[in-house]
Amino acid sequence: MESLAIRYFYEVAQKGSLSAASESLHVAVSAISRQVSTLEQDLGSPLFLRSARGMLLTEAGELLLRHVRRATLEDQAVRSSIAALRNTGHSVLRIACTQGLANDFLPSTLAHFERMHPDIRFRIWVDSAKQATQRVETGEADVALTFTITPPPSTGSVKVLYARASPALAIMSQDHPLARHRRLDIRDLILYPIALTDENTSTFKLYQLASNMVGTWVEPKIYSNYAAALHAYVRDSQAILFASYSSIFQQLKVNRLVAIPLKNPEMHARTMQVQVMRGRILPDVIEQFLSVTIRRMNEIVLEAPV
Repeated sequence: MESLAIRYFYEVAQKGSLSAASESLHVAVSAISRQVSTLEQDLGSPLFLRSARGMLLTEAGELLLRHVRRATLEDQAVRSSIAALRNTGHSVLRIACTQGLANDFLPSTLAHFERMHPDIRFRIWVDSAKQATQRVETGEADVALTFTITPPPSTGSVKVLYARASPALAIMSQDHPLARHRRLDIRDLILYPIALTDENTSTFKLYQLASNMVGTWVEPKIYSNYAAALHAYVRDSQAILFASYSSIFQQLKVNRLVAIPLKNPEMHARTMQVQVMRGRILPDVIEQFLSVTIRRMNEIVLEAPV
């Protein structure tokens, strides 16, 4: 449902050069250049800066690219809805999330939502918070669920629909010497091994910041980007890991773990966010998923120890 000029513009914007777009589209460079120039004339504004580094989007080009991405997603949604009317298609919900939310929260939410929509299919990416947001920005994902330590943006191509504080808790075995404490300080943990997620996670950054503030950095005994390994290690040792309640609430009972709040304000300096593309008209099934997701997030926040 798009014009040839828009299609060529989009490909050049994605690839960054006329030659790369030509190779992708199997169309001559001259034909692509001509269509882009015609589009610029129609709009009365240059869309690209031609340079030795390739085709760089102008401010007008960035605006048009965001519009094209939204229009493409809405076109796909219409086609999917029409196919569903013929019972020949199924909705695919594309979700990018950070590792913590992929452990417990997202799988249980998907199972709950699938019971309401048995024909739904899911495509899941587990990324850093930055990568998850970028997938929404480019239209690759419909929704991003993230933990982030940066404030929700008020402008840009990504809209934060939901943001709630999601502190990192101290997680340990039920038999741990500190397990009966109601609250702890980072300095209380210095005699015990620390198990930590990798450097790209918000949990690592919070621990690093809190430790620096009190001057008691303890080098972790184990780093891992695999949550199940950390859970099992902590269960069978006196080690302590850090996680939000929403990322581990089901594992607490399964692995006989406890979650204890930390007094250090730095361990509270992040939010759990739900993000979508700004300005996009969302299909009903995505709106329903967002409603279910936000409701379950609120329920889990209320359950968390404080």
